[in-house]
Amino acid sequence: GEGWEISRNDNSFTLNRPRWSYQFYVNWPRNRYANETREVIQSYTIVSQLPNLIPALYQAREVYFPTEKIAIDPDGNLRSPLELREGLTYTVISDVPYRDRTLLNQVGTNYPESISKYYLQIPPEIAENVRQKTEEILANKNKVAQESQPITSPYEKALYLAQYLKQNPNYKLQKEPPYFAEGEDLVSAFLFGYQNSPEGEKIIGGYGDHFSTVLTIMLRSIGIPARLVAGYSPGEFNPFTGLYVVKNTDAYMMTEVYFPEYGWFAFNPIPGMPLTPPSIEKNQTFSALMTFWQWVAGWLPSPVTGFLERFIGGIFRWVLGIISWFFALFSQGWQGIFTGLILATALAFLGWLLYIFWRGWRYGRWLAKLSPVESIYQQMLSLMASKGLVKHRFQTPFEYTKAIQEYNSINEVEIIEEISQAYVGWRYGSKEVNLTRLKNLLRSLKRSIRRRFN
Repeated sequence: GEGWEISRNDNSFTLNRPRWSYQFYVNWPRNRYANETREVIQSYTIVSQLPNLIPALYQAREVYFPTEKIAIDPDGNLRSPLELREGLTYTVISDVPYRDRTLLNQVGTNYPESISKYYLQIPPEIAENVRQKTEEILANKNKVAQESQPITSPYEKALYLAQYLKQNPNYKLQKEPPYFAEGEDLVSAFLFGYQNSPEGEKIIGGYGDHFSTVLTIMLRSIGIPARLVAGYSPGEFNPFTGLYVVKNTDAYMMTEVYFPEYGWFAFNPIPGMPLTPPSIEKNQTFSALMTFWQWVAGWLPSPVTGFLERFIGGIFRWVLGIISWFFALFSQGWQGIFTGLILATALAFLGWLLYIFWRGWRYGRWLAKLSPVESIYQQMLSLMASKGLVKHRFQTPFEYTKAIQEYNSINEVEIIEEISQAYVGWRYGSKEVNLTRLKNLLRSLKRSIRRRFN
């Protein structure tokens, strides 16, 4: 491929507003997805001239804009009839979809023709090589995680491939990648090495936008509709004005993946940036519990359901009775108040102990489910987090190691680097590791930190 084109740029249609209002209604059919949404209102002020593409949050419903007409293209992009000049202010009301991982994992692959026709295109000369590489990466994930079931959900495939490109140390952000040879394809050069690499060296990776391009083509190669989109990060918050300042340097590209009935969701494979952009996310824990309870209640006979309701109601009344008795103590003079305070302190201390025990038990169960190498690496992260050095989701293992160097001794840094290198090599390169060595390193790190902080 030689680059991207806006293939349907001329297929936009015009939106008109009433003469007495600046309000445009974006009655766009693709806004009618099945997922739950939240209304988000954003006002924009242009401080430097921009092209006529109107920045707006996904799934705009209403636009307050000071022109008589605006246009919308088949991909939902809004366009002004004029360039966006300095000082222009406008408001957009969007129906932002919740990002519910549980629901998106249940989506099938029945893509409408309007999607598959445009968003599965891939240059035929690279299609087979990219498909084989993509399937090899996904198969290797099962091998590393010791899972017997392959990844079947398009959402999980997109998530893992984005994470793979972001965290695999072989694919680096290149400040100045080699020039492309004549007829060389960007995706092939990124994945398999540039033809103009220095002698005896194979350079792979590329600019930040190359990561998103590669993820888009990889997903298309395995039949998942994807597109490359450009936009802005939230920018920098100004506490004095209460506004976000977004600059041209905040612009970047990422991949959006289509899920039938739910629309487009973004994935960002660029190292050093969040894996998924800021979004409204459903609490997956309660979503799963609610679904489970509805399933159980559907199978239970009415007498059993009634018994459970009475049982739970009895427990609820018993708890309310104890709470009422406890507060009644404070109306019995100083002796009652003193007794109530002692009970409250004792209960709080007991609750704290139970919480610590429960959290430790849950953490131990979680570690037991992990592979030995993953368990050691997570224990190291937990140890560092307890000292205030938390690893952010968007940081790769090597970025995190570099970020905490100044806060640890030379010996501790060397241990952290060795454990991180072993983990990355195992996870993304299927390399054998010396578990005994890693366990000893983890023990040494714990002793060193204990001595330093005690």
